[in-house]
Amino acid sequence: MRKILLPTIIVAATVLIIARLFYLQILDDSYIKKSDNNAIKIVYEYPERGYIYDRNGKLLVANQPSYDIMVTPNEMKNTDTLEICTLLNISREYFIERVKKAKVYSPRLPSVFLPQLSKKEFAAFQEKIRKFKGFDIVKRSLRDYQVNVGANIFGYIAQANDNIIKKNPYYKSGDLIGKQGVEEMYEEILRGVKGAKYIQKDRFNREIGSFKNGIYDTIAVQGQDITLTIDAELQKYGEALMFEKRGGIVAIEPKTGEILALVTAPSYDPAILVGRERSKNYLMLDRDTISKPLYDRGLLAEYPPGSPFKILTGLVGLQEEVIDENSTFMCHHGFSYGRGAFMKCHCPGGSIQLHNGIYKSCNTYFASTFKLTIDKYPKPEQGLNAWSNHMKSFGLGDFLGYDLPPGRKGHVPTSKFYKRFYPNGGWRSSTIISNSIGQGEVAMTPIQLANMMATVANEGWYYTPHIIKKIEGRKIDKKFTTKHYTSIDKQHFRPVINGLFDVYNFGTASHLKVEGIEICGKTGTAENFAKINGVRTQLDDHSIFVAFAPRDNPKIAIAVFVENGYWGARWAGPIASLMIEKYLKGEVTQKAREEWIMTHGLKATYDKYLSGQPFTINK
Repeated sequence: MRKILLPTIIVAATVLIIARLFYLQILDDSYIKKSDNNAIKIVYEYPERGYIYDRNGKLLVANQPSYDIMVTPNEMKNTDTLEICTLLNISREYFIERVKKAKVYSPRLPSVFLPQLSKKEFAAFQEKIRKFKGFDIVKRSLRDYQVNVGANIFGYIAQANDNIIKKNPYYKSGDLIGKQGVEEMYEEILRGVKGAKYIQKDRFNREIGSFKNGIYDTIAVQGQDITLTIDAELQKYGEALMFEKRGGIVAIEPKTGEILALVTAPSYDPAILVGRERSKNYLMLDRDTISKPLYDRGLLAEYPPGSPFKILTGLVGLQEEVIDENSTFMCHHGFSYGRGAFMKCHCPGGSIQLHNGIYKSCNTYFASTFKLTIDKYPKPEQGLNAWSNHMKSFGLGDFLGYDLPPGRKGHVPTSKFYKRFYPNGGWRSSTIISNSIGQGEVAMTPIQLANMMATVANEGWYYTPHIIKKIEGRKIDKKFTTKHYTSIDKQHFRPVINGLFDVYNFGTASHLKVEGIEICGKTGTAENFAKINGVRTQLDDHSIFVAFAPRDNPKIAIAVFVENGYWGARWAGPIASLMIEKYLKGEVTQKAREEWIMTHGLKATYDKYLSGQPFTINK
């Protein structure tokens, strides 16, 4: 036994060593494929990104060739610094800085020395590249925008930073990655798959051919094309209507949840974030803290919703059975809710029911309804929570879950919120009565308002708003085809819809009617406050309008916000009517109104922020 023990151990150890060597050298290629391997050089082939189309098949974003000069510090030899700097029109300081940064990244790996050369620069450098050891050219593709609108929708592409490279092994120094918009959300689909060639080097670091006859080489796979829900013509039209205005427009197809237009104003031409000037232009946009062109107001701006919120107040009152269609309140040009406390109302007054309460936008009617809703319960906390739960069933007070990176929750207050301000209780329905008309502590984003109108158009359900319509060879996320139902019974929507229809016939938007289209809408004017030099200052009101059309079988729901636009029917209402007619008819008959909106803005009002002129509150 002792005689065979030692030979057995030796044989077993030998077998294990051989097996391990066989695995490492033949089966396992993980060490081979590490680009720090001195004997192997990996040359990547970069695919074209997928194209982006609008809902009608119009090409929005394509590609154009670009060339990056890469440097591998350990391979540099006898570089004529003056010649290369002259050839590339760069300074010696730039040369030193880029080489130093490349050494920090990896002395043995290529990293970007000079990105995004033009064809002319590429041709000039290629002629002399043999003179500059350690320098290579990598071909990439940059975006080529076919339209000059929709920058907030597309986003942009930029070099992956060090944090991204550390977190995701797919990206190497100089690789491009989608930022913001659909470029970011659908990065893995649009980017494609890099190809790789493994080149063997000898002990003198000279290339001696393909490693193992190219068995590990892969070819680049182009990114997949995507089709957006956006109507490019409607998007372009919306951006033109927002001339010298700040705000947002969101249009949704109610029956699908597809976003037809997502306008933020002011915006910028997406092409300025392409090429060598990208960084400079991005800094210029980012440093504009007044107009904020990089700030997507359609998704990020939280505004008091104003009178459009009365739609929800009425629906909740019907569901909670504190009112019906015939419930009547007397309006004496306002609502008295406590000693010396009076909410003004601009409606003509008199006997108000649900129908004329909507089209006259009566504050008294909806304040009374809200008070009855809260007071129905033994405690105001219970009443407010019941009200809040109804609001949340419309997607308010939370992220809607759409497929774009930025977003805000908005705000729907609960009893927990007020407990912070009234720890010992003492608040009641009259304390928070401003919420009934979309002021107070309620806040919504334009996309939430547009989705609210899509939900009303559908009589109680909605799809999660989304911007992806089709992905080549794939299905879209099922969450975009799953219905969400509100807590309001279907029968309560039709009376409200009838009231919204008469906003255009007898109410606050009667002058905005469009021939041949039955539009249901609601004007809104929201008070606007800001701190200026530490003082809470009332600024010009926001102009708000929400609508859907046609009344039966709706095809578009829309929300328009114009900051400091005074009242709903002045700016937001005309814009909404024009957008609806443009989408449903393909052309606009209201030519005089269209021209006026496209050539007039609010620059003088916005300049007050800079000049220090006093604000004149327009009511």
